[in-house]
Amino acid sequence: MTPFGQRLRDLRQQHGRALKDMARALKVSSAYLSALEHGHRAQPKPGFVQQVAAYFNLAWEEVDELKALAELSDPKPSIDTRGLSPLATEVANRLRKKIKLLDEAALKAILKQLGK
Repeated sequence: MTPFGQRLRDLRQQHGRALKDMARALKVSSAYLSALEHGHRAQPKPGFVQQVAAYFNLAWEEVDELKALAELSDPKPSIDTRGLSPLATEVANRLRKKIKLLDEAALKAILKQLGK
């Protein structure tokens, strides 16, 4: 699941909306919406994020949060280390290989180190 997918599901459940009803209102398929929620689709386009924000009548701060989550929701991120040090390339590759082995505490520690 991606950060955007988790937030989308949370919003839908908080507002008591069924997946199929929300999909119909947004003019997308239920399968697409489900895939977004589960992180099986690429990050959503800005226009779709705006549609979701309007559908839930989100306040400006919530819209900004939703946009930020969408930007952090590429389920297949790539890291371009060209021009960086060999150590940067090694870290990127080790993270790619080992991320599935990291628990939530380790992931939170990495995020903290990165400035979140």
